[in-house]
Amino acid sequence: SAKDMKHRLGFLLQKSDSCDYSSSQGKKEKISSSQRLSQEEVRKWADSLENLIHHDRGLAAFRAFLKSEYSEENIEFWVSCEEYKKTKSPAKLSPKARKIYDEFISVQATKEVNLDSCTREKTSHNMLEPTLSCFDEAQRKIFTLMEKDSYRRFLKSPYYLDLVSPPGAGCGPENCKRNHTHTLDCNSNIISQCA
Repeated sequence: SAKDMKHRLGFLLQKSDSCDYSSSQGKKEKISSSQRLSQEEVRKWADSLENLIHHDRGLAAFRAFLKSEYSEENIEFWVSCEEYKKTKSPAKLSPKARKIYDEFISVQATKEVNLDSCTREKTSHNMLEPTLSCFDEAQRKIFTLMEKDSYRRFLKSPYYLDLVSPPGAGCGPENCKRNHTHTLDCNSNIISQCA
């Protein structure tokens, strides 16, 4: 359900930003500046899909949103292609390429992405001798599809809006700790207080 997804997303976003508010322990967890998630960073996600998916927590938020729409195969394919391009060993190229192809592109793919027949055919041909760039065209097509479609919906969804403009009043850290359903709503306030 949407409530469960919001809770999971809130948990993911809070994971590395958690602060200890209990007075019994009397200390706050130290957070390095690289772990903080500022409102400015969250607003940058609206500038481009690239900004969003190249930020760990932006990617997590977008993935959770796509999961709620039953279309997470697109971002999973994009991430798999990014990881594939980092392959150092030529011996590993073929098995990794085959795994991605079987999972996302083949007609019997378990998580088939929406590609036109020309791109699918070209990618299939690339499987004969896989290179680091054999998925580039397919990855570009899926990126464009996400950019024109699901990314725009994401920016209008609670997954993004709750992070960029949280309700101001009555949402302190103590309320967030007690009521997990408000985790996402309170997350930005917690982050700014931890910073």
